[in-house]
Order: sequence, then C-alpha cells, then structure tokens
Amino acid sequence: MSTDHAAPAHSALRHHFDTLDQQRDASLLGMWAFLVTEVLFFGGLFLAYTIYRMSYPAAFAAGSHHLNIVLGCINTAVLIGSSLTMALAVFAAQQGNGRNVARFLLATMFLGTMFLGIKAIEWTHDYEESLIPGLAFDAKIWAHEGMPPLEAKQFAGEGELFFVLYFSMTGLHGAHMIIGMAVMAFYLRPAWHGRYSRDYYTPIEGLGLYWHFVDVVWIFLFPLFYLVGTRGSH
Repeated sequence: MSTDHAAPAHSALRHHFDTLDQQRDASLLGMWAFLVTEVLFFGGLFLAYTIYRMSYPAAFAAGSHHLNIVLGCINTAVLIGSSLTMALAVFAAQQGNGRNVARFLLATMFLGTMFLGIKAIEWTHDYEESLIPGLAFDAKIWAHEGMPPLEAKQFAGEGELFFVLYFSMTGLHGAHMIIGMAVMAFYLRPAWHGRYSRDYYTPIEGLGLYWHFVDVVWIFLFPLFYLVGTRGSH
C-alpha cells in the first residue's frame, strides 16, 4: 500500500500561511502599508514647511545660506550610493548568494554611517554658529544694515523657525536611518550563513523598500533646505 507524503514545509514558512509566496505578498503589503503611514507622518512636516516657506520667503532663503551646500551635495551622493548597494543586496538575496547579501548590507551601513557623520559635522558647525533654536540662537546674524530693531527681531524669529523645521526634519530622517541600519545589523549573521535563498528573501526585500523610502525623503529635503533662494550674497 502506497502512501503519499507531503513535501516538508520551508523552515521560514509561518504556520498561518499556506505558501512562501502568500507569506511574501502579505509581508510586502504590510511594509507598503507602513510606508504609507510614514508618508503621512513626513507629509505633515512638509505641509508645515510649505506654509511657512510661503509666509516667510526671505527668512527661509537667508536660513538656507547658512547651510553648507557642499556637504549637502556630498551627502546626497552618499545616500544615492547606499540605495545602489541596498538594491544589490536585494538582488544577491534573490540569487541565493547570502555572503554577497551580507557584504552589500555592510556597504550600505558604511555609507549610512558616513552620511550621519557628515550630518554631525554640519550640526556641530551650526551649533558653533549659534543656529540651534532655543540654545542661544544668535539673532544678530539676521539683522541687516539699517533694519529697525523690531523688524530685525521679527526677521530673526522667522529665521529661527526655518532651523526648527530643518533640525526636526533632518533629525527625524537621521533617526529613520539609524533604525534601518540596526535592522541591517540584525540580518547580517543569518545572511552570511545562508538564511536567504531564491525561495525566501522577503526580509531583505522589505528592508530594501524601507531604505529606498528613507533615501527618497532626503531627495526632497535637500532642495527644500539647501537650495532655497539664490546662493548670492546674504
């Protein structure tokens, strides 16, 4: 008497899913739903920026002049490079090459750390220039020759608002990067030991979506803060 035996389930298949494909679709749907909430979260800040930018265009242009556009451009290139290494990590996972997955995740983490290091240099410079809102913000640097004291004070307040938004949005972006790199570090060991294969690479794919979202946010932040107005004299 012959007996049919079902093929053993994949070790990564959770009990509440029938197949790995079903599990992958559900996981990616969950990631997309999460990213939609992130869009709404950042969207509120972008809306606030738009309203105040339209209300105080001169102060926002003046605030942009205090940012280091060279470091901003370098960071943009670094983050675009990290998107490439993240995409290569996903591709390696799809090919079942776990060690390349780990290598490309390490490369992405290195570029992410470089980005945050450059931002730390920028923020240190901002602190030295007394541009940190609420921490001895120097209103004098906003005064123009011949500007009445009351008008100069108001203009400085508008400029301080620019930096409130700048540090809030870039700081929040940096926090998302740290979270992403922490998850990458968690995946390094299983990737190196062949956890992900052609049949199962969902965690790396979901992480890739998250990292690309973080990169896209910066692509919007860079022109809004660094390229406001002209780069002529203050």
